[in-house]
Amino acid sequence: MRIVMVPPVREARSRGVFDHPKVVDHFTEGGVVWTNNSQEVVEAIIWCTGFEPVLKHLEELGGVTPNGRVDVLGTHAKSEGRLWLVGYGEWTGFASATLIGVMRSARDTAREINEFLPI
Repeated sequence: MRIVMVPPVREARSRGVFDHPKVVDHFTEGGVVWTNNSQEVVEAIIWCTGFEPVLKHLEELGGVTPNGRVDVLGTHAKSEGRLWLVGYGEWTGFASATLIGVMRSARDTAREINEFLPI
């Protein structure tokens, strides 16, 4: 997993206490399968794409276009109702590759997910 190696992250990794999240292998109808083959039911997925979007595992959802993008309405994937892509592409907001630039998009996405999930 590639992340920005700011000093606190570098220090945590050097001490062996950096615990990165599981990596998605592929999606199922009701959740995800992780690269260790364990499965988990999920209600919503927020894919924070970072500097280099990795979208290959999303192809089976049918939403990756021939030019390698995911069709979205705002940050919500059109092909998968449980998927939002925050910081994805220049169309999600000016300077979306920065924390300040993605803030509005992330806030709007959180509000959309809150409305999407059952109470």
